[in-house]
Amino acid sequence: METARKPKPLLVVCLLVLAGMAPASQSRPAENVIVVTLDGVRWQEVFGGAALDLVAATEGGATDPKALAARFWRPTPEARREALMPFFWTFVAARGQVFGDPARASVARLTNGLWFSYPGYNELLAGVADPRVDSNDKLPNPNVTVLEWLNGRPGFRDRVSAVGSWDVLPFIVNQARSHLQVTAEAPPFPQPENERQRLLNDVNSGLPSYWQGEWFDAISMEAALELLRARHPRVLYVMLGETDEWAHERRYDLYLDGIVRGDRFVQRLWETVQSLPEYKDKTALVLATDHGRGATPADWTDHGRKVPAAEPIWIGVMGPGTPPLGVRDSTTVTASQVAATIAALVGEDFRAAEPKVAPPLPGVLGTAR
Repeated sequence: METARKPKPLLVVCLLVLAGMAPASQSRPAENVIVVTLDGVRWQEVFGGAALDLVAATEGGATDPKALAARFWRPTPEARREALMPFFWTFVAARGQVFGDPARASVARLTNGLWFSYPGYNELLAGVADPRVDSNDKLPNPNVTVLEWLNGRPGFRDRVSAVGSWDVLPFIVNQARSHLQVTAEAPPFPQPENERQRLLNDVNSGLPSYWQGEWFDAISMEAALELLRARHPRVLYVMLGETDEWAHERRYDLYLDGIVRGDRFVQRLWETVQSLPEYKDKTALVLATDHGRGATPADWTDHGRKVPAAEPIWIGVMGPGTPPLGVRDSTTVTASQVAATIAALVGEDFRAAEPKVAPPLPGVLGTAR
């Protein structure tokens, strides 16, 4: 019998080099994913920063237009957007991917045709628009969200949490059916486990009830950080809502402040993630909004089916296995693709269980499909 030939040294070297050059699509997925939504934040501010026509007192309702302009107005869109969302633009966009900039022929839009909150959140989290979801009423979502589905997967059970500033969140994720850990009503921690949670309950009880059914984002932010440290969820969803509320009240200054605080929170969240061994370099991040807003000084405060400009949105993704392509050029994506993306980032296939769900965002897993 002929003896096997020994591989030549050059061939061995070539094989080793090729093994190290495996395509990005085969890279190890993240072990955890964090999703943050900023309610009703327009693509105009995300990609262009503060709008000069809304900084004015009449159209934007700012109490001190000069001070607002000094804070946020810069000569170029790039400088303005970085002044408004420094972490998003210097870190997330630099290390991940962003969809929805019309200046780059990048389209991100809703498919539900209603352009307000509950239908938008359902589309983002369930991966499909549903005509049955046509109001903001507190009705249990008939659709299985990616959060509920992941909560039933091996390794994820009881390790999926949702925190929000809006008391409709438990219905959006159908808490009664999904059994998700949801923090969206006062007190944020009904059974506090430590002094920090008791303090958050006390602070929340001492704050004014400014909007019906919604508390200030600061409580949601701190509750999310506390959940991250105390319970170590593998999937954490944070719904922030102040931006939409201030916009409805025609307070452009406070709307911009809400965006600034949201960006700062995402930075704190990421820094906390990187400080914990359970998450460090093993966590993906998804940022998005549930709907846009009007595009003129007259209707920027509004959204809904009578405001077509509220259809376009924006999406950002960063994490292990996601190539740093920055703002994507010449792409068209939908909010319905976010759900499958959330699952795919942690190595799960939501569409295998729910075929009606839209596919993951193109290119975020290493292949521009």
